[in-house]
Amino acid sequence: MKEKAWAGTMESSDIYVEVEPLATGSGIDLTVNSVVYAQFGDAIEKTIMETLESLAIDDMKVVANDRGAVDCTIKARVETAVRRLKEEA
Repeated sequence: MKEKAWAGTMESSDIYVEVEPLATGSGIDLTVNSVVYAQFGDAIEKTIMETLESLAIDDMKVVANDRGAVDCTIKARVETAVRRLKEEA
């Protein structure tokens, strides 16, 4: 497994997601920075957490820099970053 992986851009309506593995039992360390955090921060975090859960990820550091991405884009970026980390993509 790689040390870090990422997906996305900092363009408008996109999200840049960077992931790195953590030791077993560490849990998810999630940081979200967003231009629309006040309105949609909870929804962004929920989408990221649900995507990680669907991928059976329990221990990972995730930093997301959002520029107004919709749910399907968030899911795609998280999944791509995780797959790149695992060298599946």
